[in-house]
Amino acid sequence: MTKYIIGTSATMLLLVAALSHPGLTAAHGGSDMEQDPCMRLAGENMVHFSAYQPQYELKAQYCTEIPQEGDTFLVVDLVDPALRNEPVGMRVIRSNGKSETEDEIVADVRPISHPDGVLRSKVTLDEGLYTVIIASEKQNLLKRPQYLLRVHMVDYEKLVLSIAGPLIGVLLAGWLLYKLIRSKWLRSWRTAAPGS
Repeated sequence: MTKYIIGTSATMLLLVAALSHPGLTAAHGGSDMEQDPCMRLAGENMVHFSAYQPQYELKAQYCTEIPQEGDTFLVVDLVDPALRNEPVGMRVIRSNGKSETEDEIVADVRPISHPDGVLRSKVTLDEGLYTVIIASEKQNLLKRPQYLLRVHMVDYEKLVLSIAGPLIGVLLAGWLLYKLIRSKWLRSWRTAAPGS
């Protein structure tokens, strides 16, 4: 019976740890290129998008969730060498959420060739929603990669999910503790224990 309790306790600890820290198993750096949320197809070629805010966090890179307002470095890695020989540009558009005709162009990097394979731009982003469009002169309009950026906004879905995992773990641990306290085995062990 002791092995059963130890095994159950170990399983519960692992479950609570996994639910409390889902980022450990879903970290950005270790994912395959096809599963990387920052990787997009540009026609038949791959591009990778990153955003940096070194004034807040020196080495952190972001893809769609930008934590702070302010100066932001946008970097597009032209993964496939074919894109490095053709003009590629980037447009950053701030969405007001109401109509596309009233959207504001924040940055417009004209298409030029990038032999080093990196397209860069520095922009100042205020709180809100933005769309980053990467395009070359040769691409079909429907095949342009786009990134939706959320700047300094609370993502309520992630917030609920970050709370739900630990809460379920605590409730499950409480239920198991209740079952253990109410078990016949524990009652018989208590009555058989010397000095009770």
